[in-house]
Amino acid sequence: METAVSLHDLDHDQLATIVPESLLSGQLIDRSGMAHLIGAFGREGMTEVAIEEWMAASPIYTRRMRAALGIDGDGVEDMFKCLQLDIGAPPQFMDFRFSIVDRYHGSFVLDHCGALLDVEPMGDEYVTAMCHDIEDPTFDATAIATNRRARIRPVHRPPRTPVDRTPHCEWTVTIEPDREELPLPRVTEPMLVTQAADLALSPIDPADSSGRGDYRGPLLEDLAFGEFSSSALRRIAEETALQHQFLALGFLLSLLRRTSTEESDEILEKQLIGIAGITAERLAAALFDGGRDAATLAAVLTVHPVFGPVQYTGVVAEVVGDHVRVRIPRDSAAVDDGAWLRLLAEGRLSALQAAARAVDDTWVVGEGVVDGDDLVVTIRRGDPQPEAGEVAIVRFSAGSTFAFADRGPSKALPLTVL
Repeated sequence: METAVSLHDLDHDQLATIVPESLLSGQLIDRSGMAHLIGAFGREGMTEVAIEEWMAASPIYTRRMRAALGIDGDGVEDMFKCLQLDIGAPPQFMDFRFSIVDRYHGSFVLDHCGALLDVEPMGDEYVTAMCHDIEDPTFDATAIATNRRARIRPVHRPPRTPVDRTPHCEWTVTIEPDREELPLPRVTEPMLVTQAADLALSPIDPADSSGRGDYRGPLLEDLAFGEFSSSALRRIAEETALQHQFLALGFLLSLLRRTSTEESDEILEKQLIGIAGITAERLAAALFDGGRDAATLAAVLTVHPVFGPVQYTGVVAEVVGDHVRVRIPRDSAAVDDGAWLRLLAEGRLSALQAAARAVDDTWVVGEGVVDGDDLVVTIRRGDPQPEAGEVAIVRFSAGSTFAFADRGPSKALPLTVL
């Protein structure tokens, strides 16, 4: 028996690769979930769920990332640092360009918005839903983790006029000391009592000399993840995986306000299947040279953000001979919180099959067997498996095939005097 690769076994270059991959995976969660919401609740219902989902999750996970990386200021620079490490803004796919006037005033444009390009073919009503109805409250919810007097307001945004207008949008960020503080959104309050909210993850080792161990100092343009230490990258990868879990929790809580537990779980599982498959495919290619063997499969499942972080989910994949064995604890913090891992622990394994099939279509997930407190699943070679329809839906997004570019070393962003 051989234990699969974990985040602690990845080398520095692999860690620097998995962070942007995980951030992009988090963005694609909505590409995975929204189509099913439209089918169940229509465009307006989809919009409402998206708003509640992100408003529930982002204040909590932004607070966690600030604490992890020593981002302890209350200005626009600190807010922009958090956006660079947010699954709502994966680098390059959502190409934020920041400008800073002073501590409490700045702006940004999106030179490229992959989410916009995904939605534009659906028509102006869907563009308006995303760029107006969803962005306004969710930007503010993200901002309050840095400063409750912050406001993010549009200069221009889609629908684009003319249709090829660039940059895709522009926003100002202001913090005024005499402005009323924004309250914590009510939908965020249930997240505060989850086990995820205060989960302890791998500490960053200050003695790790392989790169920077925090994000103090100036805001960096085109943040080069390889400049962080291995220890810091590991923690960032764990935090981004936890961001996935927060978003799933927010998604589920919003569903439960609108429909039955049974239908909520059906939609949640479809979301999980789609993102599990697409992300496994990308990780196999980016980290493991597109390998298809048991070692690659076990490694992909072990570092996959949907199944992690391990401190939260307890999921472990191991190579056993020519097959892979996955242990899913039925009493983990993730199961107790009640979203994706609860479905897996209950034996709803289609997402695991989607992830396995993404590594090679001959990997077949067997039935789960209860072993003490764990559900044990064996994945063996078999007949080629068809791609799940839920995964095919995510391929609608250009993010499924997006390629990150090497933009060179980070540069500090100067003040822009207006």
